[in-house]
Amino acid sequence: MGRVRVFMVLVLALSVGGVFAYATYNYVQSVPKQSGPGVPTKLVVVAASDLDVGADLTREDVRVIEWPANAAPAGAFSDPKDVIGRGLIMPVIQNEPIMPVKLASKDAGAGLPPAIPPGLRAVSVRVNEVIGVAGYVLPGTHVDVLAVVSPSEKHEEITSKVILTNVQVLAAGTKIERDERNNKPLAVSVVTLLVAPEEAERLTLASSEGKIQLALRNPLDKTTPNTAGIRPAALLGFGAPARQAQLRTHVAAAPAKAMAAPAAAPEGTAVEIIRGDKRAHEIVREEH
Repeated sequence: MGRVRVFMVLVLALSVGGVFAYATYNYVQSVPKQSGPGVPTKLVVVAASDLDVGADLTREDVRVIEWPANAAPAGAFSDPKDVIGRGLIMPVIQNEPIMPVKLASKDAGAGLPPAIPPGLRAVSVRVNEVIGVAGYVLPGTHVDVLAVVSPSEKHEEITSKVILTNVQVLAAGTKIERDERNNKPLAVSVVTLLVAPEEAERLTLASSEGKIQLALRNPLDKTTPNTAGIRPAALLGFGAPARQAQLRTHVAAAPAKAMAAPAAAPEGTAVEIIRGDKRAHEIVREEH
């Protein structure tokens, strides 16, 4: 009899516990979930992929994401309609917000023309891997332009000189030209430089009359070196550089009163010495 009572008490306890657990579960499920305090966001139009200068933005080029409102870039677009159909005047990387400063005006169209500031010109030159500094010449970088030109047919008059400094690269890529010999498509690397009209004349003449070479610059370097150029004789040490020649000419042209009185002309034989394109006279004394 005692065992029956214990069994009945155990069953009653399990039943009450089960009912209580079931009621608790239903109550928890019926209580609406409360979310924590959210961060305010703002819709921002960003680039869907890397875009180059001159790209005509389409709906596939951009997408809209939620950006923290307190960290959204000032002036960022929130509606894709405000950027579609406009051209880029600066390169944009993937997920970068499309900013007004990187867009051409709505009436300017797309391509490179809107990216050219007033008063400047875009000049394209053909390059190879060496001239293009092994592919490191990219849009936005700055270069110096060296020209190797001969004013005559004489080899000793070939001169290498920096003709343009701190020139911005507007675009760099490959275009397809027709091979005149085989009449087949030929891929040609082209670099477009942003220059003034006078610089465009010098660049065009240098590329047509001789050879050009691009020298990559540090973007923080704003100096403008003034070089005298170099010829083969000076390069091999057979003649003095043009800068030293100009210095000697300047000293020789100084007023006579600023120089000491010349000594008596020594006795001997006058000999003319030719070093490259320079001539000099020396007096050879005879030893007794």
